[in-house]
This record gives sequence, C-alpha cells and structure tokens, in this order.
Amino acid sequence: MVRPLYMDAVITPNRSLSERGFIVLISVVTLANVASAAVFLAMGATLVPIFLGVDLLAVFVAFLISFQAVKTVERVQVTAREVRVVRETPKQAVVIWESPTAFTRVAVERDEEDRALELKLALSGRELPVATALSPRERFEFARALEKAIWEARRERS
Repeated sequence: MVRPLYMDAVITPNRSLSERGFIVLISVVTLANVASAAVFLAMGATLVPIFLGVDLLAVFVAFLISFQAVKTVERVQVTAREVRVVRETPKQAVVIWESPTAFTRVAVERDEEDRALELKLALSGRELPVATALSPRERFEFARALEKAIWEARRERS
C-alpha cells in the first residue's frame, strides 16, 4: 500500500551567479590581474604576478566549490507514519532524519519582525535544522506549510 505524502518539499540553495555571469566575472578578474601583473613586471616586482595568479586560482576554486554546493538539495517528506529529511547529491541520497509524525515538533526561532531565523525538527531532545538555504521569510512560510502537513498527517492516524 502506498502511503500518501502530505509534503514532499525539495529545498535547493539559491544560485546568485549564472554560468555566463561566472565566465564574465572570471574574465574581468583575469584581465585586471594581467594588467596589474604587467605594471608590476615593468617596475621589476617579479613575484607579484605569481601572487596575482594564485589569487585568480583561489577565486576560481571558491566558485567551483560554491557551484558544487548548489547541487546538494534537502528533501523533506511527511507521511502519516514518519517525517523524513534526506540530503541528496548527484551521487547519493542520505537520510539525515527520521521520526514518527505523531511525536515530531516543528520549532521556529523568530526575530522581532516575525521572520523565521531558525527552523528545526525536534523529537525527544534531538533537533535538526532544516531549510537553512531559505531566506527568513521563505523559512517562515515553509515552517507553516510543514506544521500544516504534520497536522494533516496526524489527523489520518487518529
């Protein structure tokens, strides 16, 4: 028997820079570093271009790591039986939280503007932050949707 899903949310990190934007940014940084290296070479500072090359490599590697992190998604599923959080990468999916729906709580820490600063699933002293990739407003809306899904799932069991 297939159990209905009351929630099957996939949370992906925001990607603020497209691939085209990345190419433009790296091109501008490269041009600036080459121009600076030429000036320093003309002045006789032969080690500065090496450091500018390392600088360019560091920026490139940082963006590659960032692009890899964007590929990791968080899936939150709610059934009448359990709440499950799975961290999915292109290579694997790992369950990082499972708890009975009947006893799982949604804990939300809010600021003075009623935005969700932190959202956690809680059960018997265990807590797991979820939806950390979302903005505070999105996290607050997600918390309400998650609470509603858990409430509806509990109603099925009673």
